[in-house]
Amino acid sequence: MNKTINQILFFIFLLILQVIILNNINFLGYINPYLYISFVFLYPLKESRFRFLFFSFLLGILIDFFSDSGGIHAFSILFIAYIRLFFVNLYFRKIPADYPFFKLKSESFGKVFNYVVTLTLIHHLIYFSFANFSFQNLSMVFLNTLYSSVFTLILFFLGNYIFTKSE
Repeated sequence: MNKTINQILFFIFLLILQVIILNNINFLGYINPYLYISFVFLYPLKESRFRFLFFSFLLGILIDFFSDSGGIHAFSILFIAYIRLFFVNLYFRKIPADYPFFKLKSESFGKVFNYVVTLTLIHHLIYFSFANFSFQNLSMVFLNTLYSSVFTLILFFLGNYIFTKSE
């Protein structure tokens, strides 16, 4: 199937999964999985940066629309989408000439784990900082960030293991 159609279907799948299922999970008041950020991890580096940032923002704003969260998801995902290349260069030692050939599944698990954990923690810290927006709730921000990040990471790696074809 065409790669553009696959990307569009993945975008729609993540949007529907997040809005219908994952937004309704609130375990112990701390755990909310935000699997939609996997769009940032898995979007090809060879594609246009503007297009990638636009689709990241669009995904975030659509989730905000359905979640009534006022732009917090859009800002959080756009931020990690913007800084993604820094972490690709940091963890994978890739330069712009390597981007057309870069595939996350061909990298070692340790590098992928560090990359995904870092971006997930940054996203969740930004999201929960804006959601609580008070220094009195700083412990709540860190608890939400920690627990939701762990749950999101478990879902990401489990889904990636299940849905990735072994070559």
